[in-house]
Amino acid sequence: MAVACSLLSGSSCFHHFASRKFHSNKFSEENLLCKDLEPSRRSFGNNKVQHESLKASDGNEDNTSGPFTADKTYQSMALLLLSQFLLFVGVGAVIPSIPLYGKELGFSSAANGIVISAPAVALVAGAKFAGNYADQARKPALILGMAVIFVSDFATALASDLGMLVIARLGLGAGRCVSEAGERGLLADLANQIPELRGRAVAAQQGVMALGIAIGAPCGGIAVEKYGPRAAFLCVSGAALVSLILYLFLPETQGIAREQHGVHLKGQGKEKKTESQESADWADLWSQNQWRGLVLCQSGASFGFAAKISSIPILAAANLPGGAIGAGVLLSAAGLSGLVGAPIAGLLIDRTSARTTAVISGICCGIGLMLIPVALSLQLFDAEAGVIIGSIYLNGKALAFASAVLLWSTAAAAQGPALTALAQELAPPRREATALALPRAAGDATYIFAPFLLGLVADSALQAPGLECALAGSVGIAGVVAIIRLGDEKEVVSY
Repeated sequence: MAVACSLLSGSSCFHHFASRKFHSNKFSEENLLCKDLEPSRRSFGNNKVQHESLKASDGNEDNTSGPFTADKTYQSMALLLLSQFLLFVGVGAVIPSIPLYGKELGFSSAANGIVISAPAVALVAGAKFAGNYADQARKPALILGMAVIFVSDFATALASDLGMLVIARLGLGAGRCVSEAGERGLLADLANQIPELRGRAVAAQQGVMALGIAIGAPCGGIAVEKYGPRAAFLCVSGAALVSLILYLFLPETQGIAREQHGVHLKGQGKEKKTESQESADWADLWSQNQWRGLVLCQSGASFGFAAKISSIPILAAANLPGGAIGAGVLLSAAGLSGLVGAPIAGLLIDRTSARTTAVISGICCGIGLMLIPVALSLQLFDAEAGVIIGSIYLNGKALAFASAVLLWSTAAAAQGPALTALAQELAPPRREATALALPRAAGDATYIFAPFLLGLVADSALQAPGLECALAGSVGIAGVVAIIRLGDEKEVVSY
């Protein structure tokens, strides 16, 4: 967690900026009304006039435990990151175990594919519902979703046939859908308190996830080796239970966001949206060019992750010393590269913009993937000259291939926080979770068919190994072009 705290604090800048923003927030009601023009810069201070207006506007009681101070924001962010870190230690233990579990149960490769894709199907199907639910309240979504994750992973460990396993994995996807919607909304609420440090806050989450997976993967390997694949799912069930308990201590932030926005609506003579209008959120967002560009860029990025799962391990086993062991080392290094890419992204987002960071990192992602077939085909890299890393000797071709993969993984670790920060900035008030679910659902939907498409390309181009990775890189570049062109053309839509 030292890495996460370092990312988040920015050498104590987090607390300094947050304190300055909260304790200097003495706006009058007129100031609050004017601030509606900048919803991403709104502040939830303990202003007496604000609270009196809130009671007059909708009569809702404040459902938080007190004023949302700078210290409370900082503590809430740290607790959320700790929960995510522990959860992803368990997730890291499971990642290499799923195909092994299917093999233990006697499943074919096709059946394994069904098991692996089941959570993504549930994620896509429930994304809109989960976003709407989390926009009513963040904390219940976090707790309910994590409870479902716990039950589903435990059921996975007990599964004895394909039907029960698929049902358990669908339950996992449903739980993730609800829990992650609440987590995205909560993170957006906290980041809105200190927009100057939004990039570092989002990057810190990416960093703790990468660190958790890096720690969990070898631990899971030891557990599987000693007790079998089922042990890994028991490990992630335990991690989910611990995260669930920690979520109980998180504050509810959506009530504050709803009440403050109620002041804005009252001052402007606007009424709250009806339920039928709320159901059209995604249609409204898609009608804006900025959101179209964001969604297309997220879909393009998903092709890269599909290549990581379906193609890169095979290519690594065929071209790196040690075969499968070498492939595992490369994938572990790719995961750890998130500890490099995420902090860089945080600084770039805060010092330039989320959109600029997304474009730069997206271009690097595409270049890295497109260099993979080049590294595997050029005779230049067949030379005997190479390097020795530890006790492993890498010839020119293996070194070039590994470098291309690590370029992609580092840039992907930077692109993720940038796209999330951009979505937070564009999200309409009180509906952050629903809005943030749109690009996530697009990415999950892409992930369902992308591995199959890349597999077809790989099977039809056996003489050009890695060509499917170049295709994934090209699609990623196309997504960057979309966010560049559409990001300059803002279409105004009434919320």
